[in-house]
Amino acid sequence: MNRTSAFLGAAAVLLLLAVVVGLPRLSGPTPTVSPPVVINTPPPPIEPVPVPVPVAVTNPGSLTLTGRLSHPYLVPGTSDVFATLEVSAVDVPGAKRAPVNLALVIDRSGSMSGAKIQNARTAAQRLVELLNDDDRISVVHYGTDVSALGGLFATPENKLKLRRYIANIVDEGGTNIGDGLAVGQKHIERAKSDFRVNRLLLLSDGQPTVGITSSQGLINVVRRIRDSGISVTSLGVGSDFNEDLMQRLADVGGGSYGFINNASATAQLFQRDLEQAGTMVARTANLSFTLPDGVRFVEVYGRPVSQLGNTVTITLPDFSARQVEKLVVHLTASPSVRTGSVDIAGFQLTYTDLLTEKPADARLSLAAMVTEDNTLALGKRDKGAVVMANKARAAVNYQKAAEAIDQGDFAGAKRRLKDNDAIFFEADEVAGQGSMADERATNSAIYGLSTSAPTAAPEQRREAVKQMKSESLRSSGRGASLY
Repeated sequence: MNRTSAFLGAAAVLLLLAVVVGLPRLSGPTPTVSPPVVINTPPPPIEPVPVPVPVAVTNPGSLTLTGRLSHPYLVPGTSDVFATLEVSAVDVPGAKRAPVNLALVIDRSGSMSGAKIQNARTAAQRLVELLNDDDRISVVHYGTDVSALGGLFATPENKLKLRRYIANIVDEGGTNIGDGLAVGQKHIERAKSDFRVNRLLLLSDGQPTVGITSSQGLINVVRRIRDSGISVTSLGVGSDFNEDLMQRLADVGGGSYGFINNASATAQLFQRDLEQAGTMVARTANLSFTLPDGVRFVEVYGRPVSQLGNTVTITLPDFSARQVEKLVVHLTASPSVRTGSVDIAGFQLTYTDLLTEKPADARLSLAAMVTEDNTLALGKRDKGAVVMANKARAAVNYQKAAEAIDQGDFAGAKRRLKDNDAIFFEADEVAGQGSMADERATNSAIYGLSTSAPTAAPEQRREAVKQMKSESLRSSGRGASLY
């Protein structure tokens, strides 16, 4: 099943759209450049010049970094340019899943009553059955207060204890996510030094109502957990949880984020996260780049980012074997020369290589050629990079459409989604008809479904908003870190 079919099947009441990001030199009719006026002398012909090849310098490790520019040739003035990057983890054929030190932190607040808590219990018991004798697990559940069965190796005898404990989890109380996270961390810490992989898996269906209730407060808790060497995955179930907060917790925690619109699918995501954690090859990954003179940072699509002076840092998830994450960095370049090569950005990927237990890095330098021949510049646009960049731009519209629907602005959502037509056309002009077929089909189907938004039930509308935000992340280049 392709991505579009799966997405449309999951969102029966989907509704969305988007605000298009300005892209002056990619939009509208092809501009022309008038030749300089020279009295009685024809302008000299402009010879094509070779584009600089990306320069990579690597301290070999389990991750590789590659990248290209959407516009490897620039004309004098200010131009939009997109750096499209790919971070890939090494394959480890035949490798056995590494033992894991897990804390499963389950929301058992009153809103989890009925099928939700039953599915959570079933999923937790399924996870226990998947563990090996050398895996260690703590089961934490929280309402207003927190209870836990901590630190058991998954031997047959202990699995029986765990199953009995899980069967007695009942829904009650408020939503104390902060204390649930703290207790989960405490139980992992007791054996953290004995494991290469330490993972906290959070499941919640609601927003925090007890203890730490601010988003920033919970983000700070998760940041401290990751700084201690524990990654955090967050899974939201149903329609009432704060998807922006849960996604941010996963970003800061270096784990994965998942939206479960069918609570019975919880067991599958538990199993997936176990496999991902057990095949981890790199953690604490960050990608940074320094802007040279004449280059300005605009945004990185769908990723947490910080900027200090002319250095930008992007937080990446921990990587399992074969995991691929794509990034699109929007920059503007104002070359100080009218011809010749100019640096656009130098990227550095740093991380801890879990295969060697040593720090590692990968470096990549991207440069462009400046030419006064506008036709040459347009003709040399990189097809793959333009398609990847335009998918990320369309993702902004998915996010904006979801926000519009959430606010009841259904007409605004449809207008934003309609704006994606121009983005798809631009990519087709460069890469050929059909280059954005998957995105175009998804966009068109969602546009039709958005007409049902005003009459959709509130719960269905909230689930549609969450699904749209997940789709925005996927189009931005999220890989295995998005469930």
